[in-house]
Amino acid sequence: MTHPVSPLAQPFPELPAIAGVTPHVVRAGYKNWGRCDLTYVTFAPGTAVAGVFTKNLCCSSEVEIGRANIAQGSARALVVNAGNSNAFTGYRGREAVEQIMDQVARHVGCAREEVFVSSTGVIGVPLPKDKAREGVEKALVAAPCSWEEAANTIATTDTFAKGATASALIGETTITISAIIKGSGMIAPDMATMLGYLFTDAAVSPAFLQQCLSAANTRTFSCITVDSDTSTSDTVLAFATGQAGNAPLIDENSPGADAFAAAIGDVCRQLAHLVVRDGEGASKFIAVTVSGAVSDESARKVGMAIANSPLVKTAIAGEDANWGRVVMAVGKAGEPADRDTLSIGFGGIWAAKQGLPLADYDEAPVAAHLKGQDVTIQVDLGLGDGAATVWTCDLTHGYISINADYRS
Repeated sequence: MTHPVSPLAQPFPELPAIAGVTPHVVRAGYKNWGRCDLTYVTFAPGTAVAGVFTKNLCCSSEVEIGRANIAQGSARALVVNAGNSNAFTGYRGREAVEQIMDQVARHVGCAREEVFVSSTGVIGVPLPKDKAREGVEKALVAAPCSWEEAANTIATTDTFAKGATASALIGETTITISAIIKGSGMIAPDMATMLGYLFTDAAVSPAFLQQCLSAANTRTFSCITVDSDTSTSDTVLAFATGQAGNAPLIDENSPGADAFAAAIGDVCRQLAHLVVRDGEGASKFIAVTVSGAVSDESARKVGMAIANSPLVKTAIAGEDANWGRVVMAVGKAGEPADRDTLSIGFGGIWAAKQGLPLADYDEAPVAAHLKGQDVTIQVDLGLGDGAATVWTCDLTHGYISINADYRS
């Protein structure tokens, strides 16, 4: 069933081609939909790879195998299946993944460990090996496609294609990053969330690429939530072809390393925000800023408790400045908090400070702020220097409508 485009949708950006990266899409027919659902991307020899994966203990074979193969540090191909997550499918699911890896490796002429596979969609249905085999065969000879076509092909309940780009100057060489992502529901990161892929022409060691991606993940993908549910298939992979010709980035002390790390972080932040803006049924993009915590990690946990609260999310959906629900969420977070030092605000306007409602609080400008599509919630715990920002969306009946008919 097709759902209306999110009111928070962003237009797909112009993503530069990345030297050494070639995307293709075909229709494998995993579901009864008239669209492409298999993405195949090839990489030049010498491409480095890094990744972060879900910590969901019921993860797919794709996640288990990918997590193990990241250690060898190189990639030659990526296959993404949409419409079937191939999770909770036992040995049959693993056989399907291994079949794809072997099929692609033979064609490319690489080790099977250099072929990465992701799948997304319904849980508990084995990926049909016949459709996968035929789909991959078509993909191996398919014409190259655009980034937007690839972004649409990896999608499931997404209502718009998502992409981001950034560049950095390393010495006298400009390196470029282009990235695509899918995600709309089952979004509550635990190391990674949804399926996201970053492609860069930078020359960078696998270890430093992993360091940059992991650090960016902590500040971006691990700071978003739509519904508090962590997927069985969540994966974010970064591929670096080395085709730009820059002096290789070996570690954080390499010249230009800071600029590269910042660009990776920028792209991840853009992608994370796009996923929240396409949250199932979303009508508001919400930023929750927490300060005054005992540590940054404590601030993030408090922020996520607020962002995951159905009562907070429905209040924002109803444009109700019910700051008492924020107090509740802070108190249940399991982190240090003191009622008498707590301050709460919306849109930069404080409603309560240091444990008390403000005597001159005027709700009118707050109500006006909540009528907009971008909403901010401020919390100051008054306990320390820890701070964090997390992002979420409101909770509307649209979320129920999408998920009640997900398998139809």
